Amino acid sequence: MQLFVNDLTVIDFSYLCKDRGVVGESWIVDVLLDGALNEQSMVLDFGIVKKQIKAIIDDAVDHKLLLPMLDDNLTVTDSSYQADHEFVDFESAVGSFYLQSPAQAFAKINHHSITIDAVNQHLNHIILEQLPKNVKGLSLTLRAEVIDSDYYHYTHGLKLHDGNCQRIAHGHRSKIQIFRNNERCTTLEELWCQRWQDIYIASEADRIEKSALELSENAMAKLKPDHHFFSYFAPQGRFDIAVPERKLDVVDCDSTVELLADFILRQLSKGESDKDDRSLNLKVVAYEGVAKGAIVSNVEK
Repeated sequence: MQLFVNDLTVIDFSYLCKDRGVVGESWIVDVLLDGALNEQSMVLDFGIVKKQIKAIIDDAVDHKLLLPMLDDNLTVTDSSYQADHEFVDFESAVGSFYLQSPAQAFAKINHHSITIDAVNQHLNHIILEQLPKNVKGLSLTLRAEVIDSDYYHYTHGLKLHDGNCQRIAHGHRSKIQIFRNNERCTTLEELWCQRWQDIYIASEADRIEKSALELSENAMAKLKPDHHFFSYFAPQGRFDIAVPERKLDVVDCDSTVELLADFILRQLSKGESDKDDRSLNLKVVAYEGVAKGAIVSNVEK
C-alpha cells in the first residue's frame, strides 16, 4: 500500500558549490510512503505525515547551509572562539567564503556536491529511522518551482529573527515582478535577476572590521582585499561571514523580503527621477522562495 502527500513543504536553504560559490535555493517536497496497514487501517495518519515528517525535514536541512563534505575545497572545524560553533572555509571558482556559525546552522551532506539526489539520500536515511515499523519504504521528490520568467538565487541572514532565519547563510530561489504604470516590465525584472544571480545580500549595519572577525586561522591567513566582513549575535549564537565583493550586494536595510522589495522600489525610483515623470507608478512584487513574498508600490492606497 502507498500513501502520498504532494507539496508537503518547501525547504529554503543555501549550499556551497565549487562553480557558483554560495547558492540560495528553494525546493518543493513531495512524499510517497510504502507500507502495511496499521491497526487504524492506515499506512500512516496524514496528520503525522504533515507534522512529523515535515518537522524532520525542516530540522535536517531547512534554513541551513548545506555542506558537501567530500569536496576537497571545503574544510569544517570546531570554532576556537565559541562553544558549539563551527568554522567553514570554502574555496570556489568565484571566490572564497569563510564562516563561523552555531553548528546547528549547517547540514553536512556526505557527497562531493549538493544535488537533489544527494539531499534526497540524506533525508531518506534520517526520516526512515523515525517512522513506525509498518512503513517499509519512503520516496521523496525534491523539485524546484517551475518559473516561466526570470528569477534569482540569494543568500542572507536576519539577525533580528528569533527563528531559523537568523542563520547568516540560508537562502531562496525567487522570482520578481515589476510593474511600470500597471504594465509588467520584464526588462527591469531581468536586470534585477542578473544583479542578484547567486548573490549574498548583506545589511550595512552588520559590517565589521577585519580585526573583529571570528574565523579560522586558515581563513584569516587567506583573506583578500576584496573580502567584506559581516557579523552579529542572535539567539542561536554568533555568526560571522567573509564574502568576496563580486558575489555581494550590501543594502541599507535589513534583508527581510518586505525591506528588499522596498529597497528595489527605491532603487527603481532613483533611476526614474531624472525623467521628471511624477505620474509614473511603480510596483514591486518580490518573492521569498515559493508562493510567499511582499508587495510595495510608490502609490499610496
